[in-house]
Amino acid sequence: MYVPPLFKIDDDDAWQIVHDAGAAMLVIATEEGLDSVYVPVLPSEDRRTIRFHVARANPWWRSVKEGTEVLALFLAASAYVSPNLYPSRSESPGVVPTWNYVACEVRGRLRVHDDLEWTSNQVHDLTDHFEANNSPPWRVEDSPAEYIGHQLTAIVGLEIDVDSIQGKAKLSQNRPEIDHDNVREHFAQGSWAEQNVASRMNLDK
Repeated sequence: MYVPPLFKIDDDDAWQIVHDAGAAMLVIATEEGLDSVYVPVLPSEDRRTIRFHVARANPWWRSVKEGTEVLALFLAASAYVSPNLYPSRSESPGVVPTWNYVACEVRGRLRVHDDLEWTSNQVHDLTDHFEANNSPPWRVEDSPAEYIGHQLTAIVGLEIDVDSIQGKAKLSQNRPEIDHDNVREHFAQGSWAEQNVASRMNLDK
């Protein structure tokens, strides 16, 4: 990922993007070409691994060998920026549309865990993680054990051994302050996606 110095963020902020996104587009190279899958993920506390699962019926996982390289793409915020939002264009009309976004990529190597104990633990941990803010939280045990057992046989567990992470926050830092602030104020009154970008623009200065 190309990251100009102005948009570069540190590893702590990049890992926050992983948590904020919650799910990733995972891309691998196969004999037939590039292949992808989009899945919710759970990073380990030490940031060394990322766990997930896919449907057994999904052929994606069958292309994975021990150590297969994977590119995990995370997007935490994204919105179109019109030149009409730049007050400075009245004096400097040389402007073009762009896109504001907060994203990161993780590179690593894959391992397959095709056993019920591993997938059960992963599903429980993943559920507890995403249900943490719900009141009351839904638990795996809220469904019949026979049903859950059947569902577990229909998935395959996978794990990424993380090699590197790189993050980028492109939030109009390259524009004059008057343009930056006007984009942020406009987005704050806009769609959910625009409001999400605006909230992050409050933190980029």
